[in-house]
Formats: sequence, structure tokens, C-alpha cells
Amino acid sequence: MTLIHVLFEDNQLTGTIPSTLWLAQKLEVLRLDRNLLSGKIPSSINNLKLLKQLYLSNNKLDGPLPNLTSMTFLNYLDISNNSFEPSEIPPWFSSLQSLTTLMMHDTGLQGEVPVDLFHIPQIETVVLRNNQLDGTLDFGESYSESLRLIDVSNNSISAFTQRIHSADQPDLILINNPVCNRLKATPTYCDDPKESNSSYSTPPNNCIPAATCSLDQTSSPNCKCSYPYTGTLTFKATSFSDLGNSSIFTSIQSSMMVYLKHNQLPVDSVSLSNPTMNSDYLVINLEIFPSGDERFNRSGLSQIGFAFSSQTYRPPSSFGPYSFIGNTYNFFSDVSKGKAKSVSTGVIIGGSAGVCVILLLLFIVGLHAYHHKRRAKRSTKMNSPFASWDPDKGSDGCPELKGITYFPFEELNTCTNNFTTTNIGSGGYGMVYRGTLPNGQFVAIKRAKGRPTKVGTEFKTEIELLSRVHHKNLVSLVGFCFDEGEQMLVYEYIVNGSLKDSLSGRSGIRLDWIRRLQIILGAARGLQYLHDHADPPIIHRDVKSTNILLDGHLNAKVSDFGLSKPLRDADRTHVTTCVKGTLGYIDPEYYMTQQLTEKSDVYSFGVVMLELITARNPVHKGKHIVRVVKESMDRNLRELLDPAIGLSTQLQGLERFIDVALRCVEETGNQRPKMSEVVKEIENIMELAGFNPNAESASTLESYGWESNGNNEQRSPLYV
Repeated sequence: MTLIHVLFEDNQLTGTIPSTLWLAQKLEVLRLDRNLLSGKIPSSINNLKLLKQLYLSNNKLDGPLPNLTSMTFLNYLDISNNSFEPSEIPPWFSSLQSLTTLMMHDTGLQGEVPVDLFHIPQIETVVLRNNQLDGTLDFGESYSESLRLIDVSNNSISAFTQRIHSADQPDLILINNPVCNRLKATPTYCDDPKESNSSYSTPPNNCIPAATCSLDQTSSPNCKCSYPYTGTLTFKATSFSDLGNSSIFTSIQSSMMVYLKHNQLPVDSVSLSNPTMNSDYLVINLEIFPSGDERFNRSGLSQIGFAFSSQTYRPPSSFGPYSFIGNTYNFFSDVSKGKAKSVSTGVIIGGSAGVCVILLLLFIVGLHAYHHKRRAKRSTKMNSPFASWDPDKGSDGCPELKGITYFPFEELNTCTNNFTTTNIGSGGYGMVYRGTLPNGQFVAIKRAKGRPTKVGTEFKTEIELLSRVHHKNLVSLVGFCFDEGEQMLVYEYIVNGSLKDSLSGRSGIRLDWIRRLQIILGAARGLQYLHDHADPPIIHRDVKSTNILLDGHLNAKVSDFGLSKPLRDADRTHVTTCVKGTLGYIDPEYYMTQQLTEKSDVYSFGVVMLELITARNPVHKGKHIVRVVKESMDRNLRELLDPAIGLSTQLQGLERFIDVALRCVEETGNQRPKMSEVVKEIENIMELAGFNPNAESASTLESYGWESNGNNEQRSPLYV
């Protein structure tokens, strides 16, 4: 794997830029802007000879300007708003022959602007405002034809040599310079600049006659009325800054169509509009129009959404890395046409019968609502054990939650030896440490980042859920700590790591076919409990192989409920939320509906099932495991199987297992089975293979090929 993009902009990074950064020899984009970095820019950065975009602006960097003469591919340089030593513009800038954009405002520049700077062949934008530049500004006789903007406002420039007579001259901003004060008439370059962004929009393809669409439809570039899939593309490191060049946008349109057609996706055309520079990000509105029908079907749209959301589609290199956010897509049109129809006797009779049916349904619904209102009151009381907890009172106001223990900070600090014992994992919530309680029990302690001052939503969710969720295939919560500004969750320690560790070979545990069936059955039972037996039901939202842990007997335990979502009765159909899952496991319907359901967990579980038999990552070299398996069904699927599964023996039930997995990963949720159905199928497969699915596992590590490291150390991350 090669590192080519480092995008660390707009964080709270402190300290100096590492001098070892140059070791990433293939780096093409480096963004460290909008941080709190200080000190000198290391001279070794000049060894990044393949770098194309360098953003170091809005930090606290000092010292001399860096020498970048070796960066012959550099096209975008922004080192603005730093505290460099006052200096003239280095003459070697003119040697950067690939440069298109130079941003050096607020950098302490002084002296005259060198004429050669404007002769760089591809230079488009030069921004040098808010410095101490003086003397005469002169572009020379043969400035670059690509030049579009020169901003030298708020300097001390005393004269300007007018050489530009072309109608297509660059925009010049000289306001707040002495040269503007001496002129009797005020030229345009001494006026306040007007904000402008490209008004580019994909033009129609000379359609005759032009299409007339209904109010809720949009005309495509091919003049077909339809319902496009819309979204926003955000490019984080473009090599250009001139948005007036329409060829830039036609190039990416062509690139998209080539990709979409090559992958046989149902697309008629694409349209770009309103390209805007938001800070230094390029934001473009995207419309993708369906071919054939007026609307996309779910299958086609999910593939399109995945291609852009996972960056499987790669734009021209000048656009750099990007992200895509799709808008919710409405698959169903308004079928109400308002056509008048004659009233017949049959209609009257049918209408009367319909009224009776409606009255009966209203009565039934009323009874149902009354029942669930009572249930909701009980659920609200049960689901809010923190209601009377005043964090300002320390531990005195802690709720008494059944089956778990409150731990003072000092006790957990002691059992982890001041949190200096081996760190066993990390995640979005914080670090995970291994500890030993006074009774000798090993525990995994998840410690929140920073020092929260109140009970966070995720913290409360895990305590509330896990304090009443008890199943042998779910990780158990031992206790929690909210003391001295710390938030910590204490779990049972799971000794053999995650399923991912075993499939990848990191744990040294060999899993044959029957052991894999037992593990996946246990995980399925854990999820079924969350969906069908927890009250209220729970959507996990991040089912993946790293969240299925293996205990000392290799029994599966589903972990990480900080991302889970309790379902009240009103939410039973879906949860609208920001996505919490992991790329490759996310339900494709989420890209269109922005909603997660229990069937979303089923989809993720189906991906895990395919991962179980292949030991492959969900996404590898831009290809999704679901697509790879489906394409191999007509060829030799055996080539995809993990050799460690035991290919020399007959894998009883494998075909049926794959069939269940592929049903789980159907494009639409209503085509997927429930977790209870998945459990029953896997139980039947185990019986077909000659094993009792209800037998308690008594496996030892030695019987499954555990490669001991010689010191019998318990290892493996609880949360990865």
C-alpha cells in the first residue's frame, strides 16, 4: 500500500511538522492547513519530489521560507497566514514550471514582485495580498496565457506598468496600494473586488425540439424528462483555481460517463452545476439521469451511490481527492391524476363497504394505540435511569442499574496501574485498556477521549442498553465510571480478539469450516436477540468482523453498542441518522434513503458471512466482496475460498450457506430475511453438516491451532 494523500486540515494539530515526512516518497497531496503547527518547515520536505498540492496555510509556522525547488510537479502551493521571517519572493519560484496557483498572503513578503513569476506557463492565480511588497508591478511582455487573477491588495506598490491590452486579460486587484492613491481616475483594479464563482452548468446537447417537463421532473442534457439522482461533490485538493475554464468541467463529465457506461450502470447522462470555491474546497452540484425509465430502480441507484460514496469512481487527477453526499431519492411518483370518473351503483356500494371497514380499522387502531401508549410510558421510565443523575454531585447521584457496578475513578486507575498497562485498542469513543479487578477478574476499560463535563449521549446509550441486555453471544457490561471528569465503561475481557483477527491470521487461531459455522451462528443469535427480544428492540448499526469477538472457547460475542440505536414503537420501520457504519458493510439503501433498519444489520451480517468463507476485506482494490462473489458464482467459486477453511475436505452445506449470505445482501431490505430466519437457516446448515447447533462449545485453543507465543499472555483488542 502506498500513501499518496495526507488530509489533516482543520484539526487541532500542534507541535512541529515531522522532519521524517519526506519518507513518504509517493505523496502527492499534503494538507496540514488550518491547524496550530509551529516552528520551521523542515528542509527535508523538499525531498517530496512527486508532491502536487501543498497546503500549510493558517498555522503558526516561522523561520525562513522553505526551498521547494525539487518539487517539479507542484501545481498548488498555499503557505498563507503564517509568521515567516520577512523576505523577498525567492527567485526559484519561477522554476516551478507546473505551478497553477500560488497563495502567499500574510506571509511577510517584501520587495518587488519578480516579473518571471507571471511567466510560469500554467500559472492561473497569484494571491500576494497583505504583505509589504513595494516598487513597480510589471507582468512583462509575455506573461502566461493561463493567468486569470493577480491579487496584490494591501501592499506598498507605488507603480504599475500597464502592458495588458487583450480583452481576455486577468483580473488585477491593487486596492489599498500607494499607486491607487496617486491616480486621478480610479481604474477597475483599484476598486473593491466583486465576489464571483463560475456560473457553469452542463448545456443541453442541441435537442430539437426542447423537452417540456412537468414541475417535478428535470430535463437531462439529452433533453429527456426524468427524476435524477442528485448530490454534492466536494474536491479537497484541486490543481486549478480558474473556475471560468469550462473544459475542466466537461473533462470530469466525460470521465463520469465513461466510468458509468463501462460498469453498465443505467445512466443516460450527468449534469454539473454551480461550481463554487468554499474556502479552498471546490463544491459542485451533481445530477445523474436514468436511462430508459423516468426513475432509477433501487438496484441501479445503490450501485451508483456506492461508486461515488466509496470513491470507486476516480475523477481526472487535476480534481484530486473528493467526497460525495447524495440526497434522498424518491422512487415513487404521485399516482394521483385527478381524473373524473362516473359514479356507478357498484362504486356507491363499494364506498359504503369501505367506510364500514375504515370505521372498524379506526376502532382497532385506537385499541392498539392505547396499548402502546401504556407500553411507551413503561419504556420511557425504564429507558431513562439517568433522569435523576446530577453529574455535578459526583457519584452520589448515580442511578442504581441492575447487574452492573459503579467504579470510582481511583479504583480503575489502580486496576490499570495508572492506565499504563498494555493498550489493547482504540476507537471513535476513546482508548481501551486491560485491567484486573480486586477479585482477579480481567476487564476491558473503554476510556472516553478528553475530560467530558457531562454524560454524553453515547456513554448513556451503552450503559442504558447493556445494563439490561443479557445474552451469551453479547459482550457483557461489568460497570461504569463517571467520576473526576472521566467517563469509562468496564466490559468483560474477551481473550481471543475479533473474528477479523482470526481470518487475517493475526491471532494465530485456525478456523475450519465447522468452527466458522459455530461462530457465525453465535453472532447471528446475538443480533437476533437485539432485534427480537430486547425491549425496546435495538439496531446495532455497525455489524462487522471486528465487532464479533471470540472468547476462550471461541464462542462469538457481538460487541460495541456505543453505536447502537434503541427502537421505540414509533421508530420500528426505520431510524433516520447520520451514518455510523463502516465502508463495505453499509446497507446500499442508506445511500438513497438516509435511513437504517433492522434489515440494514442483516445486510452487514451478510457481508460478514461472505468475509467468513473468503477471508477477504469487504472492499478490495475498488471491488466490493458482494459483487466479486456474485461474479464468481458462474465460474469457479472455490478459488475465492479461504484455504484455511479446509478445502481438502467436503464442506457440507457451503452452497446453502452462500445462498443465505446472498439473500442477506439483496439490494432492497424487503427481499432480505429477518435475523431469526438467518439463525434458523444456519442451524439447519449445521445439522446438514452433521453437528448439533445447540451443543455447548468445549473447544480449546490447542484443538484449533492456536500458535502460542510462549508466555500464555492474554491478548487481543476488544474494540478496534
